[in-house]
Amino acid sequence: MLEAEHLAFAYGKETQTYDFSFEAEAGSVTAISGASGSGKSTLFDLIAGFLAPKSGALTLDGANLLPLPPETRPLSLLLQSDNLFDHLSARENIALGLPKGTSKAEGRQRVEEVLVRVGLEGLADQTAATLSGGQKQRVALARTLLRHRAILLLDEPFSALDDDTRKVIRALVGELTQSEGWHTILVSHHEDDIAALAARRYRLAEGRLTPA
Repeated sequence: MLEAEHLAFAYGKETQTYDFSFEAEAGSVTAISGASGSGKSTLFDLIAGFLAPKSGALTLDGANLLPLPPETRPLSLLLQSDNLFDHLSARENIALGLPKGTSKAEGRQRVEEVLVRVGLEGLADQTAATLSGGQKQRVALARTLLRHRAILLLDEPFSALDDDTRKVIRALVGELTQSEGWHTILVSHHEDDIAALAARRYRLAEGRLTPA
């Protein structure tokens, strides 16, 4: 279980304060909806370690995450933009997710395995610049698979996709979340995405999360 308990933050002297409490189970998607400016980015930055809370707790299976710097927190972030290097092939972009110290032979094998899992084996040598939006998100998911991190933060990851591609990639996210045991947190304005994926849902307003 990923748990936040009264994770509090305020920007400087601003009157808006944030106080986040939530639970996210392994192998399931927890969805967060809310208006623009309600604090979704602040919440993700606190979970990722880009912001330090004034008080509160953030734990994963009872282990305190707050002392960990961003680079060592067990999470991956998937955004609307795929964050790929356009000049590199799908295979090369995916390989960036390999842990340091992985041998070349093991790395090649693991990359080929995740290419198959996300349905990209026939496009492995194409550069990212030539891939469609859905294919790019598959590459980003494959890279996430290689990282073996327990938490996946999704910030409107399907919004740039057409309806048919959106459904396919959304289903793939749900399947991988369950099979990998990820604690997946989805921020979305789209009710269809939330209804299709979320086992638990929160609404964010005025800096607070409430079960929806």
